[in-house]
Parts: sequence; C-alpha cells; structure tokens
Amino acid sequence: MSNTKEKPKKKFLISIIVILLIAALTVGGVIVYNCFFAEDPTPPKGVVGVVSDGWDTGLENEPTSEGRGIQIPGYGTAVMNAGDTSLVLSIGNPKTNSCGFYATLKLEDGTELYKSELLEPGYGLTEIPLSQTLKAGEYTAVVYYQCVTLDEEHTPLNSAESEFTLIVK
Repeated sequence: MSNTKEKPKKKFLISIIVILLIAALTVGGVIVYNCFFAEDPTPPKGVVGVVSDGWDTGLENEPTSEGRGIQIPGYGTAVMNAGDTSLVLSIGNPKTNSCGFYATLKLEDGTELYKSELLEPGYGLTEIPLSQTLKAGEYTAVVYYQCVTLDEEHTPLNSAESEFTLIVK
C-alpha cells in the first residue's frame, strides 16, 4: 500500500521539476535573445541635456512678467574649446513666463547643434550637449525659442531668436 502513496508524490515532484525546467529554459531563451538577436534601441533624435527645475537666468534682478509679455534670455558671447562636446550656456525658460519653450541652438548657416525638450517656466540647463564638435573660429550662433501653450496640445505661440557670437578656441 505504501507503493500507491508514493506514486502521487512522485508525479507531483516530477510535475514541479518539469515546470521549473520550462521556466528556466524560457528565462534562458529570453536572455540569449536579448544578448544576441535583439535590435539596438533607436537612438534619440538630436541630443539631450540635463534639464533642471532650479534653472537660474544668472540675472541679479530678474524682471517680473507683469505687463512685459514673454521673457526671452539673451546672450552676448560664449566661448568653448575646439573639439568640445558641450557648451556652457544658460538656455531656459524664465519662471515668470506662462508658456513653454522649445529651444534650438543653431549656427548662422543652419547647422543645428542642440534642440531641447519642452522647457516649462523655471526649467533650463547650463551645459548644452552638442550634436557635433566645432573647429576653432568665430561663429554667429542663435538660440531659437519656439513658445507654446502649456496644455496637452502645446499649441505654437510666437517665437524669438537670440543671436550671439560663439568663439571656439
């Protein structure tokens, strides 16, 4: 009689072992597929910088927006070294604005060096990753600001350009 009690136990143990083997083979197959056959993820279009909500315009007495419309940051010159992959420049959306910005850094000839994600009021970055390096020289550059509504549609409003001289040493 003990033989009949052992048969259900053996069947149960064999079932558990089979389930564990199937699970192990499935996990192993997924790992092998991901390591050898999966396509590389699509790289993001453009370059992405580290956007922070503590962005500071660098102005001591930042104007208020009362009766002044949309505030657009301005630049005189920026300096970087030839071959650098980033530019120290404060691009952002002043916290006094009531719209969002998409900022694009371009050279006068249309070469796009950076395009931001949506910058809400008070958000920006101070180190801009560049899509390409530049040779030594003096360039006319522009930050193009496309202003949009802050709702889900991000309806375009007006735009502005802030031109400056980019010196590459």
